[in-house]
Amino acid sequence: MKRQIDTEKIEACIREILVALGDDPTREGLRETPKRVAKMYEEVFAGMTVSNEEMVHLFGTTFEEEEVANSPHQVVIVRDIPIFSYCEHHLALMYNLTVSVAYLPKDKVIGLSKIARIADMVGRRLQLQERIGEEIAEIIEKITGSEAIMIKIEGEHSCMTARGIKKPGTSTTTLTYRGNKIEQDASLRQEWLMLLN
Repeated sequence: MKRQIDTEKIEACIREILVALGDDPTREGLRETPKRVAKMYEEVFAGMTVSNEEMVHLFGTTFEEEEVANSPHQVVIVRDIPIFSYCEHHLALMYNLTVSVAYLPKDKVIGLSKIARIADMVGRRLQLQERIGEEIAEIIEKITGSEAIMIKIEGEHSCMTARGIKKPGTSTTTLTYRGNKIEQDASLRQEWLMLLN
């Protein structure tokens, strides 16, 4: 059953935050702000209403392409999928995020647009960049049965670029490996990493 985001409660909380900041939520410029923020949160956190298992069913359309899906020399790579997310530590925007996915098909391949949809929806949660990669890999593994998946994510975190240490332009890269073949074969990891770069 799909979970709902409680926009009324978000509105009330944002109103209280405005008061705590020393502003007047009834003034002209802020009157509609709690409602706008609640609507924005409903959109940018849409991934929180769907579990990974539900995403497997939502985006699990596959194709049985024998000449591709059973060849040990075929790798599917989708590069530079743009997403955004919010850091669970500060509720700060993670931006300029790009997700690159590589996997070795086994019996079936997933539709390319489904990979982008999975990446987008996983990002629409309170997240850590490392967990985004883990969750995308988990969902793709469940859909395809692949024994070799690599996820590369690059991006900037406003909790580092706009506050705290304040180092604009600093980029973070994470790599996630999933499946026996990729975990046990260092040369395969190296080859795929070169392809993803």
